[in-house]
Amino acid sequence: MSSPSDAKHTLINNRCDKKMTKTVLPATIIFLMLLASSCSNKETGLKDAFEGDFLIGTSLDARQILGTDKEAQSFIVKNFNSITAENAMKWENIHPYPGKYDFALADSMVSFGQKNGMFIAGHTLVWHSQTPDWVFQDSVGAPLTRDALIERMKDHISTVVGHFKGKVKGWDVVNEAVDEDGSLRKTKWLEIIGEDYIQLAFEFAFTADPGAEFYYNDYNNEFTDKREGVIAVINKLQQKGVKIDGVGIQGHWHLDSPDLNVIDESISKYASLGLKVMITEMEVNVLPTPPEVYGADVSQQAKYLESLNPYPGGLPDSVSNLLAQRYADLFSILLKHKDAVTRVTFWGVNDGYSWKNDWPIKGRTNYPLLFDRNYKPKPAYYAVIKEAEKQR
Repeated sequence: MSSPSDAKHTLINNRCDKKMTKTVLPATIIFLMLLASSCSNKETGLKDAFEGDFLIGTSLDARQILGTDKEAQSFIVKNFNSITAENAMKWENIHPYPGKYDFALADSMVSFGQKNGMFIAGHTLVWHSQTPDWVFQDSVGAPLTRDALIERMKDHISTVVGHFKGKVKGWDVVNEAVDEDGSLRKTKWLEIIGEDYIQLAFEFAFTADPGAEFYYNDYNNEFTDKREGVIAVINKLQQKGVKIDGVGIQGHWHLDSPDLNVIDESISKYASLGLKVMITEMEVNVLPTPPEVYGADVSQQAKYLESLNPYPGGLPDSVSNLLAQRYADLFSILLKHKDAVTRVTFWGVNDGYSWKNDWPIKGRTNYPLLFDRNYKPKPAYYAVIKEAEKQR
């Protein structure tokens, strides 16, 4: 017969087992009951599978930030340790009119993130899209001068970054400034200010909060031509001593593209510049996409056709399995580069919130994320978890 100390030792080794013998000493019973309760109350989620590897993030919209979706916030806390505002910090929302800033929704998101110990990413300061026309015009609608637009950009960045100083830990300072061929995108920023608008934006952000991290963010910047253009931008910033901490690969990917070797090589190339690498807006599109809008330019739209919305009633098992394998392959690469990759953020909490339901074709039903519309994990979720377990 075992002694009381032997019984205690056995139960401690199985400390989350709720089956307890009546022969154990009362003090031991109390200790083990408290420990068992602690174990049973600790819910683990997606983020826990990658603890020590990289942060797992999600974008949030108003329904999640304000709690109108009753399930959302507890689900987010369980599964993610980083958050990004999908739209609340974009210029048209946070600075809709001259001299008028609206921080209410963004403040609510930041408070939620702080309360739950999350890394808060700011998105985005300078972008050609979702920026009001008035930004580039004077009071009578004429184009601003270079100096006037620089001053307007400085005011915006200083005000927004300054408002969140010490709270938002990293900023997408400039978003999507490079075109597919590697040249600078023809935007009002480039047209009016010139190429140095990118440098100025980073300098203004640093002045507003020197303790934050600053990133360049883009889509398709894993493909060779665009990647080389982004690297050229980064090299210029670094040569001028401008603080740039990381590059965001948005990760708007597909079941068959890009090639895994392209992603692998690009992470290595960006990391070789001494930068952190983040996958900032990840999903895997499972629907056919018209080739003329392949990418992530939000201004592009295509005509709805039934043939381009093949799964309105649910994703077939065969495609679900392809999605799971694709996610497994992608996370295998990300984990291979875990010394360089610091964050993987999904663009949407579940399939129902994905922008891919309406872009580039409105009214489609897409299934690009790890959780379905009822917050249930999909086979892709388990495939990702399995990849994490292989690293342990």
